[in-house]
Formats: sequence, C-alpha cells, structure tokens
Amino acid sequence: MALPPGFLDELRSRTSLSQVVGRKVMWDQRKSNQAKGDMWAPCPFHQEKSASFHVDDRKGFYYCFGCHAKGDIISFVRETENVEFMEAIEILAREAGMTMPARDPRAREKADRRTQLVDVMEAAVRHYRMMLGTQAAGAARDYLTRRGLDAAAIERFEIGFAPDTRQGAFQALTGKGIEAGQVVEAGICARPDDGGAPYDRFRGRIMFPIRDARGRAIAFGGRAMDPNARAKYLNSPETPLFDKGHTLYNHAPAREAAGKGATLILAEGYMDVIALSEAGFGGAVAPLGTAVTPDQLNLLWRIAPEPVVCLDGDTAGLRAAYRVIDLALPMLEAGRSLRFALLPEGKDPDDLIRSDGAGAMQAVLDSALPLVDLLWRQETEGKTFDSPERRAALDKALADRTGTIRDPGLKRHYDDALKDLKWQLFRQRRSPARRAFVKGQPPILPSLATTRASRLVTAGDGAEDHLREAVILAALISTPAVLPEFESELERLDCRDQLHRTVLAAVLAHAGEGAEDLRAEISGTVGAEALEQLMSDPHVALIPPVRRPGDEEAARLCLAEELAKLRAARGLADEVAEAEEELQGVADEAVTWRLGQAVEARNSAGRGFGEDRAEYDRGDNGARINRAEREALDSLLGAIRFSKPRK
Repeated sequence: MALPPGFLDELRSRTSLSQVVGRKVMWDQRKSNQAKGDMWAPCPFHQEKSASFHVDDRKGFYYCFGCHAKGDIISFVRETENVEFMEAIEILAREAGMTMPARDPRAREKADRRTQLVDVMEAAVRHYRMMLGTQAAGAARDYLTRRGLDAAAIERFEIGFAPDTRQGAFQALTGKGIEAGQVVEAGICARPDDGGAPYDRFRGRIMFPIRDARGRAIAFGGRAMDPNARAKYLNSPETPLFDKGHTLYNHAPAREAAGKGATLILAEGYMDVIALSEAGFGGAVAPLGTAVTPDQLNLLWRIAPEPVVCLDGDTAGLRAAYRVIDLALPMLEAGRSLRFALLPEGKDPDDLIRSDGAGAMQAVLDSALPLVDLLWRQETEGKTFDSPERRAALDKALADRTGTIRDPGLKRHYDDALKDLKWQLFRQRRSPARRAFVKGQPPILPSLATTRASRLVTAGDGAEDHLREAVILAALISTPAVLPEFESELERLDCRDQLHRTVLAAVLAHAGEGAEDLRAEISGTVGAEALEQLMSDPHVALIPPVRRPGDEEAARLCLAEELAKLRAARGLADEVAEAEEELQGVADEAVTWRLGQAVEARNSAGRGFGEDRAEYDRGDNGARINRAEREALDSLLGAIRFSKPRK
C-alpha cells in the first residue's frame, strides 16, 4: 500500500522518538538532557549495563555505540515489535491520533506530483529573489534597509519581490517549461472566475519564502508595499504542500538553534522573526497569519519543553496571550509548558531591538512570566473581591480553568500555586476575638482583606521602597508632561537605590523634554540595558502609566499615590524610631513587641497597587491609610508616650 504525500512527514511531526523509545528503556538521567532532546540509555537490542544507546530527539534518529543499531522511529517500532513497515505505521498512527488512509492506487502519482510542486516553488523563490534587484523594487529595497536588513540578511532569508504586474511570475515560470496548472496548484497564481488566463496572486509585495521542517519551499508570505492594500500581509492559499495550521515560519533554522541552547521564541510575524534572528536570537519562529493552533504548539514542544511566547504588551497582545493559554491548558504535561514575554506597549521585537538593542530584548525574555502567572492575571485583573460572593466566583473560575488540565499531577500543582496567589491576595488573618481565646498569645491588630494587584504585598520593607521608587520613575519617563506638578516633591525625594538617584537626577535635569528625548538622555546616562531593566520589571511593566504612555491622568494618579505612600511609610518609620529611642530603659519587651506588631500591621495595610479605595481615608500626609490600622497604631504610640516618665 502506498501512502499519500505528506502522511509520513505529519506522522513524524506528531510523534516523539524519545517517548516511543522510553517505553522500552530506562533513561540514564545523568547523561541525558531532555531539554535538548539528547537522551541516553542501555541499548534495548543487546545486553549491556552502560548507557551507550543514544537518541537524538530533534533529528529523530537513534544509534547504539555498542552494537551499532541505528534508525528512525519507524525502524525502532519495526525492530522492537517485530512488525512490518505498514504495521509499524499503523501503530504510530494510532498513538498520534491519525487515521490510516484508505488504499489509493494513485498514491505514487500523487507523491510524484508533490515533488514536482516543490520544484515549482523553488523556481518561484529564485524568480522573486531576482526581481528584488530590478528597478521596480527600489521602494522595497529602501523599506528593507529602513528595517535594518543588510544584504547578508536578505540573502539568508531569501527575501524577494513580486512586481505589481498581472502575469509577471506566471509568464516567467511557464517560460521555463513549467505547466500552467502546476503554477496554479502551487498557489503562485490563481484562475479568474470567468476561466480566463491565470494571474499572479502576489503583486507589489515583498516576498518571504516559507519552508517546512525539512527545508523545502512550500509557500510564500507577501507584505504589501501599498499602504492602502486590502491586506497588509498575504499568505499562500492551502495547497498540497502547505497547511498553515501545521507550519511555523523559520522552523528548521530555529530547531537547529534551539538544539545548540538558544531560547525558542514564538513571535507574531516574519519581520519579528528576522529581527530576532539577526540580533542573535536564532530560535525564533512565527505562526502564519492565524491564531496559534494545537499542531503548532506540538511542533514547538518537539523543539523545546518551555517555549517563550513573545507578544506586544498592549491589549491586543494580552488577548492573544489569553487565547494561547486557553488552547494550551488541556495540552500541558509535566515538563511541557509555556512562558510569556510581554513587550513594552507599542513595540514589537523589531522596534525594541532597533531602538534599545539586543540587551533590552534579552531583558524582556529573562522576565518572561510562567503560564500560571498570566492565567492568574487573566482572572483577576481589573476586578475586586470584597465580598464572599466575588471570592467564590474567583474560586469557581480558577477551578474551571485548571479543570481542563488533563495531567492530574500537574493540575494539583496549578491548584496549589493559585491557592498561594489567592492567599497573597486576601491575606487571611484571624480576628482579634478569636485571638483573645489563645492563651498567652498577644493580639494581632485586624486588617481588611482588599484587592492587591502587585506582589509588593509579600515584599519586605526595603524591597517595597525600591519598587515604589521604580514605579515613580517609570511613570515619569513614560509621561514626562506631568513632571512639573510633582517637581518640588521629587527634588526632596531621597531614593535609596543609586541607579534610581541617577535616573531621578536625569529626569529633573531634562524636565522640559518629550518622552523619546528623555529616554534617550537617561539611556545615555545609565545605559540602555539598565533603563530597560528598570522599565521591564514585572511589577513596573504592568502599571497603567507604563502600559499607556502619554496618559497624563493615569500618570498623575499613580505618582500622587506612590509618592504619598512613600511619605507615609518613611514618616511612620521615623516616628517609630523616635518612640523606640524614647523607650530605651523605660519599656519592657512586651511593649516593644506590641509596637513592632502594630508597625507590621500598618505596613501590610499600605502595600499594593490599586487597593480598594472605599476602605481608606486620606491621612495627614495624603496617603490612603486603613482607618482601623492607623487608629490602633496611633492609640498604641500615644499610650506609650503618655506612660513615659516625666523628666
């Protein structure tokens, strides 16, 4: 029985050699590197104690250095199960969830036809590359130059140009003896509805060849040069060679780079992939004009266990990230997940690399969030949980999401992680009434459970101050127009971090400049990498002024709130230090212990961005202060001072 074209390619793409071999051997965990698909075990074909049997999961081959057995996934099943070729295919197809094709007497003819179409595509690649050097492609060459692509990059990615002519490619290819029907079948040209002569599908576009995992040209992506074109990007139609839901742009080079240790990055488009690759991030791939599909996720996981999904940090980028989460949750397994790198709003990888360099891009990748963190953000962002009903709704929403995870062990870990995040959110404490019944234990002052959108809730005092300083600076850099309103207070701000002091000085020195000029000045002072690290910190990148640069109202509210909280925290610290100094030699340990507990209760009430405003009043220093906490602390300090011996 002959198999239809592409069946074996899809079968190999859906199955993993290491998983099939792993049912027959015990891997040597000391020699094996699962992340790189480099696995070692005692050979299943001869008796031995050492691990001389090697599986290269990325290339799909095995080899024994003892008995010299070698082959691919099909030959392994044939040898270990003692079956013929077609039986081995049937076994693997069942495991991969693929239906065996019906007997097709014309399968060989179809295979030959597929090979001919690959030849047509390669001829088209050469034609479009030649067209890029013509006079008609002047604007296209200028565009590529503006995007930072030199001749070597254009050559490496085989970028070409389709002139704005109706039959340029059709005449060029048929002039070389290629049948008109093949040109149409390959997706290069299309036939009009009236049955007339075929016309070029791609016209007036920069052309990006799309190759499969074996490096064969199977399709094109074309970027329109006309800004008024109906579609900015146009992909080849579905053909016998091309199924866009099963294909990744730059698949083969990225697989090779990932095998050498590069991070596997899923970007959004062709130019992002090219920019990343040229900047040293060779493990970049992209889907082809559609949302990510389950087959594309499986392709990614065959290359690396934890690819990084790199998306714009704007609303559309977050929506795309949430769609990927919905798709990925049922497919997750132990050691197989995703991380999410959110870029600064308004920038794609190409923009970020050209403006701030590869170091800035690396900082974004280094701060990529685990899938569970973004899942939590999806279910909690912009919501308050100030009632039992709202908290119960959150519990149900999270349970529904983790309920789609098929791996029971992994689901349990997700539930535990989300439980920890809920504990941080609600900060559950026992009430004073219950504490009063615990013999010998001093009461802990009450706190109100409110929504906390930042992990500052768990940070120590030094970390909290450091992050608040970073938020203030990031808000100023994103929207410098509001700086004059806070200038006098900023001049008195004592930053505890040396980098923050330097950045603040630069901000004040260039107060009258726009956002771009201000960033350039700061970058020249502290370095682009240090500035990017400040702006891309997860706690900073999520605040409204950074996500919506230029929004003066958001920046104004953020600055007023964070400056007030710093004043409150540092003013309270000075007040407590003074009280402790006055108590030296006067108060016993119980009194000082109560003072410390009151301070901790006050601090926990003041942490977090976006707290529930209804629970707070404005204090003397302008900060939102929990009434119960402040009254309790003031009462304690007053009592201590009243009881102090008079001189």
